Amino acid sequence: MTTAFDPIDLAGLRLANRIVMAPMTRSRAYGPGSSPTEAVVAYYAQRASAGLIITEGTQPSPAGQGYPDTPGLHSEEQIAAWRRVTDAVHSAGGRIFVQLMHTGRIGHPSVSAHGLVPVSASAVAPKGRIYTAAGPMEYVVPRALDEDGIQRTIADHVSAARNAVRAGFDGVEVHGANGYLVHQFLAPNSNLRTDAWGGGHEGRIRFAVELVRAVADAIGAHRTGLRISPGNPLGDIDEPEPGPTYLALLRALEPIGPAYLHLTESADRALTLELRKRFGGALILNARTEGRPSGPEELTLIEDGTADMLSYGALFLANPDLPRRLRSGGPFNAPDRATFYGGDERGYTDYPVLEA
Repeated sequence: MTTAFDPIDLAGLRLANRIVMAPMTRSRAYGPGSSPTEAVVAYYAQRASAGLIITEGTQPSPAGQGYPDTPGLHSEEQIAAWRRVTDAVHSAGGRIFVQLMHTGRIGHPSVSAHGLVPVSASAVAPKGRIYTAAGPMEYVVPRALDEDGIQRTIADHVSAARNAVRAGFDGVEVHGANGYLVHQFLAPNSNLRTDAWGGGHEGRIRFAVELVRAVADAIGAHRTGLRISPGNPLGDIDEPEPGPTYLALLRALEPIGPAYLHLTESADRALTLELRKRFGGALILNARTEGRPSGPEELTLIEDGTADMLSYGALFLANPDLPRRLRSGGPFNAPDRATFYGGDERGYTDYPVLEA
C-alpha cells in the first residue's frame, strides 16, 4: 500500500515523500525591490523535509502585486535573492517550486509602487475591502484586459518562469485558484466577456490554457504545475456549477501535459474524484476540512488513491518538521494567526522542531 511517506517520481523529479508545503502568503519580502530576505531563506530551509515546497504567491510583474510586501520574480535582484532560497532548500535535501500569482482585481493602486490600477477579465469590482499599508480600502473597478494586455500578461508569466529556472527552482506553479486573475477568467461572475476569452466554458478556460501552454513551452511541461479551486468563493468568486468548466479545462490541458494539478478542494469530493480520473499527471490535494487545518486524518487519501500527494498549509507554517510529526501522529504546534502576515521572526522562523 502506498503511503504519504513513500517517495514519488514527479515527471522525472524524485521527491522523498508525498507531503507538500502549500503556498502561503506571508508578506515578508522586505528585501530590495520586494525580494526575499535571509529570514525567508531560513523559513524555507527549515521546511525542506517536505517532499515538495511550493512558495508563497510571487508576482510575475509589478502589475501582478495585490498585497504589501509580497515577493516578485521579475528583476535581477529578485532572482539573486530567490537563488539563496533555492540553494538553501537544495542543500537541505528539499525540492522547491515557485508559485506565480497575479492577483488581478484583488489589489489596489496604493499597493503598487507605480499606482497601477488592477486588471481583470472584466471591469467588475469584487465586493469587500483589501488590506493595504494604509489599512483596509474598498476595491476599485479593475481595468478589463484587452487583447494586447492579455498577451503581455502571459508573456510576463513566461519571463518569470524563465527567471525561476535561473533562480534555481525545480519548477513553477501557475496560480489559477482563490479568486486571483486566472480564476477571474474562469468564473462566470467575474468574466463577462463576449469575445474569445469569455462566454461559455471554452472561452473562459482559454486564458488558463494559453498561460499554462506558454509556460510549459518555455521551461518544459515537466516543470509546470497548475493550482485550481473549483467553487471557491474567495475574492467574490461565484461558480455555482464548477464541474463543466473544470472538466473542459482538463481536456484542454491534456495535450500540454503539465506535471501536476494542485487542487484546493472547495466543492464536493465527487468532483475531486472526477478530476482525479480525468487528469493524466500527478494530483496534489489540499483537502477540504471543517473547522480545522488538514492533519494526520487526511493521510488515508494517499492510501486509498484519492490523491498522489497532500498539501498542508497552516500546519506546515507552524511545524517546520511536519512530515516527521505526521508520521508519529504529533504533537503539533498551533499556528499563531496574529503573525501570519507581515512582522518579524515571531510566528515565522521561531516555531520549534521535535527533539531528536
